[in-house]
Amino acid sequence: MSYLETAAQFYGEVAETPQVGLCCVQSTPLQLPGLKVPELMQQMNYGCGTTVHAAELSGEPTVLYVGVGGGLEALQFAYFSRRPGGVVAIDPVASMRSAAARNLAAAAQDNDWFEPSFVEIRNGDAFSLPVADESVDVVAQNCLFNIFEPVDLVRALQEAYRVLKPNGRLIMSDPIATRPIPLHLQQDERLRAMCLSGALTYEQYTQHLIEVGFGQIEIRARRPYRLLDAQNYGLETPLLLESLDSVSFKVPIPADGVCIFTGKTAIYSGAEEALDDRAGHILLRGIPLAVCDKTARKLSAAFPAEMMVTDSTWHYDGGGCC
Repeated sequence: MSYLETAAQFYGEVAETPQVGLCCVQSTPLQLPGLKVPELMQQMNYGCGTTVHAAELSGEPTVLYVGVGGGLEALQFAYFSRRPGGVVAIDPVASMRSAAARNLAAAAQDNDWFEPSFVEIRNGDAFSLPVADESVDVVAQNCLFNIFEPVDLVRALQEAYRVLKPNGRLIMSDPIATRPIPLHLQQDERLRAMCLSGALTYEQYTQHLIEVGFGQIEIRARRPYRLLDAQNYGLETPLLLESLDSVSFKVPIPADGVCIFTGKTAIYSGAEEALDDRAGHILLRGIPLAVCDKTARKLSAAFPAEMMVTDSTWHYDGGGCC
């Protein structure tokens, strides 16, 4: 049995018998005015963070959700795309598709604004998305891509890139590892299916996005997810997994490299009222300007005596320059 077959079997089991807290971090579920989430749908929240960020969802976008789970985030996306077919949710596991459809029907009973037709559930997988090229505004996945081995991860990212419109957004939430995961854990198919052994490091994760062609990456959140202890996982020292929420934009990669925003700011402290770095950034004296990591490095190198660059907050929700 391949690791993908193991994952399908595992999620078929949890579709029939929900496992509360299987993946999700200890965080308060997203609250939206007028949205009521059925209890069973909440119990099937098999994600490690959230992909639903209101700032990304103006204008009733067309959303493709990969790996429907219990339907929670499909419902939340439908809150912003209130029209038939506004959200297309795919899953290769029949029992999971059925469970999500039941949960969405229950949600329609509790939410006057919601119609089950707002979410179209299709059979499909991340490697061959059943939608046309450049046809959706948003592709989202929560705690799925980390299951894939590197060659399959590349295929999934390429498919997401294919179906996104220009300027479209890939919104993801995945576990990442604070150091490379040992081979004996990577090869454990059950642990991989449980989102515990397939995680990449932050550097590996973002590099995959860059290689596929995404020109801008923004980190929405980074927080502890799970601790793999030494005794139970055969490690010399415990290994911390983190949950990373990110938004990657289908825009051209700038000539000087990808813009990755991690919450850094640059603060000019020189004698002049403002500093123009001749690269598109004007910094008023004493006023923090949100910058991408690339620009932070350049400003630090060019103006070492006059520039303070703050650390990454691992939370960025727009503004600033790259």
